[in-house]
Amino acid sequence: MGCKQDFTVKIIKNEVIATMLPMQEHWLPPSNLDLLLPPVDVGVFFIYKNATAEAKTLLKKALAEALVTYYAFAGEIMENTAGEPELLCNNRGVDFVEAFADVELRYLNVYNPDESIEGKLVPLKKHGVLAVQVTELKCRALGVACTFDHRVADAYSANMFLVSWAEIAHSKPLSQVPSFQIARSKPLSQVPSFRRSLLYPRRPGSYCLSSIDSLYATISTLKPSSSNGNESIISRIYYIKAKQLCQLQSLATTNDRCKRSKLEAFSAFLWKVVAENTPGNKTCKMGIVVDGRDKLSGNDDTKDNPLAVYFGNVLSIPFGEKRSNELREMPLNMVANSVHDFLEGAVTKEHFMGLIDWVEAHRPEPMLARIYSGEGLQEEVGPAIVVSSGQRFPVEKVDFGWGTPALGSYHFPWGGNAGYVMPMPSPLGNGDWVVYMHLFKSQLDLLEAKASHVFHPLTYDYFEI
Repeated sequence: MGCKQDFTVKIIKNEVIATMLPMQEHWLPPSNLDLLLPPVDVGVFFIYKNATAEAKTLLKKALAEALVTYYAFAGEIMENTAGEPELLCNNRGVDFVEAFADVELRYLNVYNPDESIEGKLVPLKKHGVLAVQVTELKCRALGVACTFDHRVADAYSANMFLVSWAEIAHSKPLSQVPSFQIARSKPLSQVPSFRRSLLYPRRPGSYCLSSIDSLYATISTLKPSSSNGNESIISRIYYIKAKQLCQLQSLATTNDRCKRSKLEAFSAFLWKVVAENTPGNKTCKMGIVVDGRDKLSGNDDTKDNPLAVYFGNVLSIPFGEKRSNELREMPLNMVANSVHDFLEGAVTKEHFMGLIDWVEAHRPEPMLARIYSGEGLQEEVGPAIVVSSGQRFPVEKVDFGWGTPALGSYHFPWGGNAGYVMPMPSPLGNGDWVVYMHLFKSQLDLLEAKASHVFHPLTYDYFEI
């Protein structure tokens, strides 16, 4: 199916959607884990084949109601007296854009989101914490997209909001509410108790200096970063078949007693392939985002785990580092073992509590995950890639009343030199993955040349099956 890339998007209407009820202005301080995030925005989009005529009106009404509970998204980030970002919950509202795209869904080149999604279907957030854009396509298809400030919410939190927004539009009780909820007139299917104090630092603080310092640093202590010259980082979206994922998992597993997860196998495979394009003996870094909600509580059950509905950032990014020639020579199962090893130290309550204490000891100085820093000599430093599992991406639950999305994906062209990859479940529900990749062009060219049996460009034909 041919792809039309040079379509135009016309803005029909701009407005600000505030909560449907008056809100008491107040400040919501960041947790220590929020302070580890740089000021970057994250995008997410969904495309529906057949929306109803009243879709835009319904979305706005449901958003105004959802913001009563998710009022953090209707606020603004300000700098407090310590120079740290703090959220002013003032019901400033959410910028809501209505637009029309001069293209049919079948000609939308979703494989190349730089041309089809960025700046066209996903809004540029200019004010506040959250921006929304609803775009009608020529064929009655509808795009619903959001851009939010990562310092306020991680993907887990955004997923909660998206599902709740859809449930309100669908006139269903909410299955999840954020932990800073206020009373609602509608019955809630889950009303968890939550205390922000669960993320407070310990008194006295305690952390393994060598462990945390190897993963995070204050900005002032970072060494000068290396440059990748004029090479650009671009975004692409692929799909991986379920059968191929199982094969990768099998190749990455040494024996049944040490079975590697699909995410570990995928990350090991990506790490090894990227090393093929890394000259000499440069270092290659692979990081994986770890959600700490179940780690801090020791329980993944929503009813017994107040952090299961925590709205904010509860993330850590452990990573491994190896020389490119070593990765090229290692079999996949050995690389997967290395991935498992660097993850193992970060999937504990003590790791996250230590990270919280470490931040407390270094506040208010800005901090950053080392894998994003690019520090080191240019002749020694190679690529760094962060994989963020989107397997909880609720694509099948974001149904506003006109069916589930034909496609949904996060979109994070964050602008740094570290690559970013997010595998998500396919909207087909068949075990396939949809994978958003933001890497250097040479790395993506290598993946398509060396691993075309794994990475298939996402086209209309795929989700038209």
